[in-house]
Amino acid sequence: MPRNKNQDKMLLISVHIPKKMLEELDDLLRRGIFPNRSEAIRAALRDFLYNRELYRPKPDRREEKEEEEEEDFPVVRGRH
Repeated sequence: MPRNKNQDKMLLISVHIPKKMLEELDDLLRRGIFPNRSEAIRAALRDFLYNRELYRPKPDRREEKEEEEEEDFPVVRGRH
């Protein structure tokens, strides 16, 4: 779910890659693994950054609030 328009705005970049790498990328598209080159490259970059702990998606603000509430008021289950 988009947080806001500014955070989700896509920017255009250009890169040079070897022909063989582009052929492998296009093979992923033909097999239906990704809908387009941009999505495949975004996924690869996201994984690269995540694996090096350089990128962590920010939680949805609602999730943060629920976690804070849980810490302040633990849930007690059962009859009293």
